[in-house]
Amino acid sequence: MSGLKRTLGPIMLWGLGVGYVISGEYFGWNLGLPVGGTYGMLLATFLVTILYLTFVLSYTELACALPHAGGAFVYADRALGPYPGFLAGLVQILEFVFAPPAIAMAIAAYVAQRYPSFDPRVVAIAAYGAFTGLNAWGVRQAAIFELVVTILAVAELLIFTAVAAPHFSLEAFTRDPLPHGWAGTIGCIPFAIWFYLALEGVANAAEEAKDPHKDIVIGFTSAIGTLVVLTILVFFSAIGVGGWAAVVYPPGSTTESDAPLPLALAQVVPADSGLYLMLLGIGLLGLIASFHGIILAAGRATMAFGQAGYAPSVLGRVHPRTGTPIPALLMNLGLGILAILSGRTAEIITLACFGAASLYVVSMVSVLVLRKKEPDLRRPYRAPFYPFFPVIALILGVLALLALAWSSPKIAGWFLAMVGIGSVYYLWIQKSRSPTQRPPSGAP
Repeated sequence: MSGLKRTLGPIMLWGLGVGYVISGEYFGWNLGLPVGGTYGMLLATFLVTILYLTFVLSYTELACALPHAGGAFVYADRALGPYPGFLAGLVQILEFVFAPPAIAMAIAAYVAQRYPSFDPRVVAIAAYGAFTGLNAWGVRQAAIFELVVTILAVAELLIFTAVAAPHFSLEAFTRDPLPHGWAGTIGCIPFAIWFYLALEGVANAAEEAKDPHKDIVIGFTSAIGTLVVLTILVFFSAIGVGGWAAVVYPPGSTTESDAPLPLALAQVVPADSGLYLMLLGIGLLGLIASFHGIILAAGRATMAFGQAGYAPSVLGRVHPRTGTPIPALLMNLGLGILAILSGRTAEIITLACFGAASLYVVSMVSVLVLRKKEPDLRRPYRAPFYPFFPVIALILGVLALLALAWSSPKIAGWFLAMVGIGSVYYLWIQKSRSPTQRPPSGAP
């Protein structure tokens, strides 16, 4: 047993699922617009939305059949063996560890809209420390906080749409729609993924669900439905106000912004008005929801590695009083601070996307293999339209990986180097173990 406590119901799992992702509606996606323009980003978002819909409806089968905090690590280990399982766990950790620093930097950018004298790196690191502390306090407290800020963040996006949508202009929306031709769509892929990245983290809370076989299905499916609607509303409302350049570059600047929604709002609402300041403050909660939620998922992913013996055993410890993986949370905090100090939001987003796309590919292979390998495995939920949905998600996941590598070859090199170093470590660990020391695959 991991030592985690079962305290989460379907509403809290919905809050975690939407909360993990919702910062993607607030920032990050706009960084793809200079590459692909409105049309390129729209096409990339459409393809990525299909990827996530088919992925989530297939991945939920694994989460219900094997409800463990290790998520993709456990599924791939069970289906494909120890090394593929290790790789799945490694890319999952890379995704969850590199996503929070990017969000922390966006939090600092939102704070700078109101307090420009604050050092953004200090704000980002302070936020990381504070929410690591909240996660260490207890999962129920963390989940209640996540649910509250997620509801407020969803409400803010609906208010933003209500304020911005009446000012939608087709002329603005279609201005310079393909600055680099349709080929620019490929470069938009990582930023379209950011609309949904980390939704799979719901599976990492499966051991803490009261009834994982039922609650995970409700949490996953309701979360993806909510996010698809919000993505459509934000994309059209924000760009339609003044064109894509207006939500990328602040007035008089050529530096890309991490705060696209305030840029859009400032075109229709005075920047010193009460409505603008209120929306800016609530918008900050959207970033906090994802930041806080992914820290939670990352802690569970790192903890599972420690418990399996693929990382120092101290990382697998759960505090007896709080029931939270404090050592894993602290290690992730240290890595996050290093990423924040680099100051490279777009590159960190892309690196997290490499981890996510790799996880999607391995997980869909696991769905297909386990159906053949263990047909009698109890599956309280089965992927609809099998095998078409997992195959579609697998193909789109591979295409996403290829697009990421084509558009960001340098970051692809960083990602492969990390996977290579991890693989060498895995071989060293396996060589030093006796056959009886290898941890067993997850069991239902």
